[in-house]
Amino acid sequence: MLSFLAAYGYIGLFLASFLAATILPISSEVVLSLVLEAGLDPFWCLIVTSIGNTLGGMTCYWIGLLGKVEWMEKYLKIKYEKVQKVQNWAQGKGAILAAFTFLPIVGDLIALALGFLRSNAWWVLLFMFIGKTIRYLIWIQLHLAVFG
Repeated sequence: MLSFLAAYGYIGLFLASFLAATILPISSEVVLSLVLEAGLDPFWCLIVTSIGNTLGGMTCYWIGLLGKVEWMEKYLKIKYEKVQKVQNWAQGKGAILAAFTFLPIVGDLIALALGFLRSNAWWVLLFMFIGKTIRYLIWIQLHLAVFG
C-alpha cells in the first residue's frame, strides 16, 4: 500500500502523512523516502508532509473536542482510560504539548487529550505544525545524508 501511495507523488505523500497522524498504522516516513528517491523536491515534500500530518493530528484534536468517547473506542480503538491518563498529565501544560504529537502512539493521545481539555485550537495547530515540521525536516536530512 505504501508504494501505491508513493506512486501518486505529492498527493500520495499528503494522504500517507494525513492518515499516519490518525490511529491508522501507516508509515509516512517510508512513503516520504520513496518519493524522495523518485526525485521529488525535498522542500515541497517537507511542506506536504507537514501540512498533511498536522491536519491528521488536528482530526484527532477535533474528535477529542467533540468528547465522543464511544467514537474514540469504536473507530480509533483507543480506550477512554488512556486518553484520561494523558489528559490528567496534560492538565495545565497547555497547547505547547501539541509539539509532541509527532511521537508514535502517544502523539494521538496527546491530540485527543488537548481536544478534551479545550485547548486553544490555533495554538494547538501552531505547535503541532512546528513539531511535525521539525520531525520531517530531520527525516529528510537523514535520508539525504544516507542516500544522497
